[in-house]
Amino acid sequence: MKTQSDQESGVVLAKFATRAGASRGRLHKEESSPARSEFQRDRDRIIHCTAFRRLNHKTQVFVYHEGDHYRSRLTHSIEVAQIARSIARTLALDEDLAEAIALAHDLGHPPFGHAGEKALDDAMAEFGGFDHNAQSIRVVTALERKYAGFDGINLTWETLEGLAKHNGPIPDAGGEASGVPRALKEYNASHDLELAGYPGAEAQVAALADDIAYNNHDIDDGFRAGSYTLQDLDEVQLTCALIAEVRELYPDLEEPRLIYEINRRLTTRMIEDVVREARTRLSVRAPQSVEDIRNSSAPVIAFSRPMNAACDELRQFLLSRVYRNKKIMRIMADAGRIVSDLFSHYMRDPGAMPESWRKRVQGAHAVQVCDFIAGMTDRYALREHRRLFDRTPDLR
Repeated sequence: MKTQSDQESGVVLAKFATRAGASRGRLHKEESSPARSEFQRDRDRIIHCTAFRRLNHKTQVFVYHEGDHYRSRLTHSIEVAQIARSIARTLALDEDLAEAIALAHDLGHPPFGHAGEKALDDAMAEFGGFDHNAQSIRVVTALERKYAGFDGINLTWETLEGLAKHNGPIPDAGGEASGVPRALKEYNASHDLELAGYPGAEAQVAALADDIAYNNHDIDDGFRAGSYTLQDLDEVQLTCALIAEVRELYPDLEEPRLIYEINRRLTTRMIEDVVREARTRLSVRAPQSVEDIRNSSAPVIAFSRPMNAACDELRQFLLSRVYRNKKIMRIMADAGRIVSDLFSHYMRDPGAMPESWRKRVQGAHAVQVCDFIAGMTDRYALREHRRLFDRTPDLR
């Protein structure tokens, strides 16, 4: 069956872009689509998978019942995808691949954000630990069960590569080093994703889009939550000039609108910085193919050195004022205990899990218990804890 090629879609890609028509394919062979490229099919499968829908009730920073306007893992992923498409389009990369990786990058995140991840990692310490990036691979290759011919959603090699290397190359992936997450090591043994090299430029774009999105929306959410004041934000290099710029244009602008104006300007500046830096690096390296990108000794998509330093300052500000805010720390400590309690209980009594999961468990196997908990939404984890324990924190 004839498939849609890059030329037929009307898109002119850079020499070093990843081409859907030259994809390394899927683990399980399938007929191509006459209407969609391979990467468009990946994006659509991700959007329609169960794990993607569950992201709507998984914590980004603030637990869902703290308010309706805070970001969830789902809205975060959508923002990442939008930024990734913008950068990919500007650099003549495959937008669909960048979008697919961006939409899927948090599919493996457990409930309650990084507090839930740490609790699961601690619980799984003697079983290989837990890493949400590696769990995303496990979700799309094994845990989604809807297709008749295979487990997972059978994404292309290129999308899987982008998910596996979300934080960059994994140089010790070929050995027994403890630095390789268990779930990733297990999958890579049967389907080599070449973990020691850099991913294609589209995957690198998705990773930077993640940084841009969360830095900016956490400014907004942190302000909305009262974690800091505008005077505090005026002390941060990246935002102080923007505050002055907006105030000069709109002297009487109310604070919520002022924060949004800062966010939109900062997002634009970060995107423009990535594009400029990428063009400089690409000009120096002059890659002729995606393989040249993979074999490079450094990423081609990155912030400039000044922007990276400024982003580090912003991250430290958010860490001290938002992520380590006393209220959030208290709530996340309680959330972590909920995850730990559930893991211990299911390990002792696998019969407490739903029947569909009990069938998968042999001797309360820790990996299956971990998979079950990692797939939970915040509200489902709370409901399960209330069902199994006498007292459950209300996370407020």
